[in-house]
Amino acid sequence: MIGKLEMLIALAKEQHFGRAAASLGVTQPTLSTGIRHLEDQLGVKLVLRGSRYGGLTPEGQRALVWARQIVGDARRLREEMRFTREGLSGHLRIAVIPTALTAASRLASAFNAEHPNVGFTIRSTTSVEVLKMLENLDIDAGISYLDNEPLGRVSSVELYRETYSLICAEQHRLAGREAVDWADLAEESLSLLTPDMQNRRIINKSFMEAGITPVAQLESNSTVVLVSQVLHGGTVTVLPEDLALFLTAGKGLNVIPIRGQGAGHAVGLVAPHQAPQTPVLQALLDMASKLAADTAGRRRLTAAAGRRRNR
Repeated sequence: MIGKLEMLIALAKEQHFGRAAASLGVTQPTLSTGIRHLEDQLGVKLVLRGSRYGGLTPEGQRALVWARQIVGDARRLREEMRFTREGLSGHLRIAVIPTALTAASRLASAFNAEHPNVGFTIRSTTSVEVLKMLENLDIDAGISYLDNEPLGRVSSVELYRETYSLICAEQHRLAGREAVDWADLAEESLSLLTPDMQNRRIINKSFMEAGITPVAQLESNSTVVLVSQVLHGGTVTVLPEDLALFLTAGKGLNVIPIRGQGAGHAVGLVAPHQAPQTPVLQALLDMASKLAADTAGRRRLTAAAGRRRNR
């Protein structure tokens, strides 16, 4: 039954019999037969068929909800039993928004320092895809924005608040500034993330609130491309401060804070809402909480030192 439910999940995700079969590593006839057997077992038609896949029936949509829950529970059971045999081990799949990749790396490194038998696969994608992949059981957790668009029913831990900085060449007219305003970038040639990225939507909103309609000379879903374009193409870009400092180190580029951002947008770890969590996922959530507390503590110390200097 579990295998057939996984077939239903794959078919609903791919919306194509051939692609769904390939994703599972089976032939298309095997997939079709498995779906028919599942329909026979449940006594209802799950899939609309014609010359091609026609979607799920209302019964199929309801079965899909149960399929995700049952398959997820089965995986959690396997994880629980492996924990009793081997302790914390296995492999975690995490999808991450591009601006949080350095945070994902820190989380994985800190986790591996305490639990070396757990491996990671980290991939970059949009915030929308993070949630879709969680729902389809394609990943175990994600790192995304927590407060800008609806998340649905997930468990979450805030890791940090995202604030933005300008990246420009050392010879740029703004390079000597201690800080800039969004309005200062009105006439600049911009390299920005693509519009499907939530970071781009946040930045667009900040520009528009300053009375600017941003027009990007170059768009990319890669932050590395954006920084490279600043270095070689004469543009400027806007990225979160931590990522900006990491990507520009040793490259002759300036990172300048942008004023008027408030507390910034929350970025954090998201995982399926389930009780109990698997031991590995619970340990990951605990590690995220620990790192968040350490980050907040360092920022309080930095702010206090700044206040003392200004007295």
